[in-house]
Amino acid sequence: MKKRLKSYTISAVAEMFDIHPQTLRMYEREGLLKPSRSDGNTRLYSDEDLERLEVILALTRDLGVNLAGVEIIINMREKMDAMQREFERFFEYLRSHASEFQRQGSGEERTDALIPISRFRRTHYTEVKINTE
Repeated sequence: MKKRLKSYTISAVAEMFDIHPQTLRMYEREGLLKPSRSDGNTRLYSDEDLERLEVILALTRDLGVNLAGVEIIINMREKMDAMQREFERFFEYLRSHASEFQRQGSGEERTDALIPISRFRRTHYTEVKINTE
């Protein structure tokens, strides 16, 4: 059985957020919102679309950001979310392979670090002054 997602029509969304339907159409033309379409070509807004609309309205209404700025901010947020997912995948990889890293450094001091750092011996240098006069 196919799971049905909750969706809202343009008039319902406009009423929920106290905005004109033309405003939602403009956000779609600008590429800020991308509602799905029904078989009859009616715009259907998902919960994810509504969350995005909340961000758009907060930026425009509360902070006075123009639509070009909204687009830049939303794109940056999406890139930051993608980067966060990459970091999480990388850290999960490190955690899952921590035993391999620990085996490689088994001759060294024990540490709680995921990747042990080898300790180099300090070498003391003496400064020598040469008189060239």
